Amino acid sequence: MWWQLAVCVAIGYVLGSIPIGLIVGRVARGIDIREFGSGKTGFTNVLRTVGAKWGVVALAGDLAKGAGPVLIAFVISDNAYVHAVAGLGAAIGHDWPVFAGFRGGRGVAASYGVALALNPIASLALLPFAIGVLAVTRIVSLLSVGLAPVLAAVFVVLAALDMTPWPYAAYAVIAAVLIVALHRDNVRRLIAGTEPRMGEGGDKREEKPV
Repeated sequence: MWWQLAVCVAIGYVLGSIPIGLIVGRVARGIDIREFGSGKTGFTNVLRTVGAKWGVVALAGDLAKGAGPVLIAFVISDNAYVHAVAGLGAAIGHDWPVFAGFRGGRGVAASYGVALALNPIASLALLPFAIGVLAVTRIVSLLSVGLAPVLAAVFVVLAALDMTPWPYAAYAVIAAVLIVALHRDNVRRLIAGTEPRMGEGGDKREEKPV
């Protein structure tokens, strides 16, 4: 099993490291997306900086690079730990991509792609919740920091009921912790009431003095 774990986490990290948002920014506007908005490479920053059409492209790519390693792991092994570490590798690769100087996104779409592959029914069941939060608030970060812990709780409950493997629940908990931790600045702005709404805040970032 050890070689399968090593191979699948490596596959997950490499595929997760593909900087979809960075590529989209280059193709759409010839820019480094990290120099604008939040400075991240995920869907939200692509949306606010490049536009809705390209935001959808980035979202689809990030979902695919999360789900892809898990699907590959299913082929390589029937062990739930192998599936979970493949997904965790993808999430970490998205957050700290080797192909983009370890400056990536916050892992929301990629982590959700992993969850979709691990348990599509449970993951899709939360879509109404996600759509409702986004429709009412139009604040993507609120959806992100809210959905991740809820999804983790669902996976834990399902594992306790023997309806999903515990390694999948462990993945969901670790992914939720990473997502919330990487959104700590957003959480501060949410508390202060200054967090941009969907599509806002795509201006060029000010360079910090050396």
